[in-house]
Amino acid sequence: MDHHYRREDNIDLIKIFLNAGAQIRHVKNLPAMNFAVDNKYFHATIDKMKSGKMVNGKMVQSLLTSNEPAYVNHFNFIFEGLWKSGIDALERIRDIEEGVTLADIEVLKNSTEAQSLYLNRVKNATTEILLILPSINAFLRQEKMGAFQLFKEGAKERNVKVRILMPEPNIEAQTVQHLKHHSPNYIGVRFIQQVSDTKATILLVDRKISLVMEIRDDSKTTFVEAIGLSTYSNSKAGVLSYVSIFENLWIQTELYEDIKKTHEKLNVHDKMQREFINIAAHELRTPIQPILTFSEVLYSKIQKDCKGRSGVKAKAELVLLDIITRNAKRLRQLTSDVLDVTKIETQIMQLSKEQFNLNRMIIDVIKDYRNLYEKSDVKLIYENKDKDVVIEADKARLTQVISNLLSNSVKFTSEGTISTTVENKQNQEVIVSIKDAGTGIDPEILPRLFTKFVTKSTSGVGLGLFISKSIIEAHGGKMWAENNANDEKGAKFTFSLPLTYRD
Repeated sequence: MDHHYRREDNIDLIKIFLNAGAQIRHVKNLPAMNFAVDNKYFHATIDKMKSGKMVNGKMVQSLLTSNEPAYVNHFNFIFEGLWKSGIDALERIRDIEEGVTLADIEVLKNSTEAQSLYLNRVKNATTEILLILPSINAFLRQEKMGAFQLFKEGAKERNVKVRILMPEPNIEAQTVQHLKHHSPNYIGVRFIQQVSDTKATILLVDRKISLVMEIRDDSKTTFVEAIGLSTYSNSKAGVLSYVSIFENLWIQTELYEDIKKTHEKLNVHDKMQREFINIAAHELRTPIQPILTFSEVLYSKIQKDCKGRSGVKAKAELVLLDIITRNAKRLRQLTSDVLDVTKIETQIMQLSKEQFNLNRMIIDVIKDYRNLYEKSDVKLIYENKDKDVVIEADKARLTQVISNLLSNSVKFTSEGTISTTVENKQNQEVIVSIKDAGTGIDPEILPRLFTKFVTKSTSGVGLGLFISKSIIEAHGGKMWAENNANDEKGAKFTFSLPLTYRD
């Protein structure tokens, strides 16, 4: 049995049929006639108003019976379609008894009909309109069909709050500006990132109905031409789901704007800070060189005059000069590092590449460090499996990297061996490793070892490794570090460089 019922007095009757074993379904939209059909016969009753001059109209019921196969097959087909679209009677009875209203969901194939429904719902909005537009063209079509005028009228005449989410136009359209400033307390427009997969305009009215319109061809200029299928719904759960999505996007745009403004302020602050540090570093470097020069001159003079003066007094003066020279050199290194960091962060560091023998360059640097630490308990050795490794790179910058890594190893190694190895990997890249027997890398700082100002040393500010890694990466290489394995003391710093030149 196929039946359409809403009134509670029909429920008892339906239950009687159900208890008798009948199968019943609820159907929303029944034909304008009652009919019964089996595999041989078709019966129908048609209600018709009797014509004539009567004060009170009278309904006349006509009975139609047929065994014509065409009629029987036709109404069997109609019945099967209604049965499949129907809802089980027990479910519908439970909804009625619990006060649940059956949602109305309709698919509109006609875009003209969808436009009419759209404008009608906007015109009759009482509290709120939420609109998600997938593209700038969708926005322009709204303007063309008069939707924005209805938004403004609703805001002005009925205090309807309108909120629109749309992609940001390259140049903000005059209509967007007008909408945002026409009724700022009632009409809001925020911009979201355009998603290529999103091809639907979504309208939500009074948080009670939704109209989702698929975009068939976004290049069209009119709503009717652009829209494909549209889905109308007053399902509370469905509508509120769309409302939740809208509200989340709305909040995200607000957070994004706040983050964007903060980021812009930080960029300005960061730029000013870099400019100040750059200027300060240049200004500091200017007096450092004269201090070093005159300290060395004075040191040589005192050494020459030592023969005719008190040896104790001369030695004391030389010690003081050593302190001045050592700290002036530290200050010179610091200003140089600060300037390098500024160049790296502003991406203006330039490489002066040339072809040179990497082995010979490393040997020269190690010799300098051996002379500096010849009286210490640290032994510097060099291991090389390939006699000559010729590369094309910035020699001065790579010398700086090797020097930084050796200086770092010596700083944390009181005794033992610091070994440097160079390995040519099948003429594709060269691997340079510096392994020490020092205290190793603190696990706390290992993940951020190559960032600025990370150090456990009391004699540095933590810029050397950051600069070294940046120089290697500017050459197209990589740098990494690790503590020695198998309970061996110390750490190993390694970098790779592509071999762009082969001898």
